[in-house]
Amino acid sequence: MLKKGFKQMVADANAAVTTISPGDAKALTAQPDVIFLDVREPGELQENGKIEGAVHAPRGLLEFHADPDSPYHNKGIDGAKRIVIYCATGGRSALAAKTLVDMGFENVCHVAGGLNAWKEGGNPVS
Repeated sequence: MLKKGFKQMVADANAAVTTISPGDAKALTAQPDVIFLDVREPGELQENGKIEGAVHAPRGLLEFHADPDSPYHNKGIDGAKRIVIYCATGGRSALAAKTLVDMGFENVCHVAGGLNAWKEGGNPVS
């Protein structure tokens, strides 16, 4: 028996981080102090596109990409900017947002419903 399943982990993450709507996320796309972070797997990007200009760091490697001391650091993940995280449906992005907050990132949120909700709202992908 698991001590805590994925549903509870996602619920806990959602309770600990800020969630924004796809519409609110769209309003941030033109802001120079905002980074969109896609935490989906590479195949998902190829199949479904991504939000224009988004930085990619798969959820499974996020800690390594986010840590400036890591040899795998992704310089696109800038803690001085607001980081808007998304995945396909919102679960992985909630967990990723919680991870970044736990690492010390201060201005982090994630998109409710992920890229699926983004696209359902008529927002573009590249």
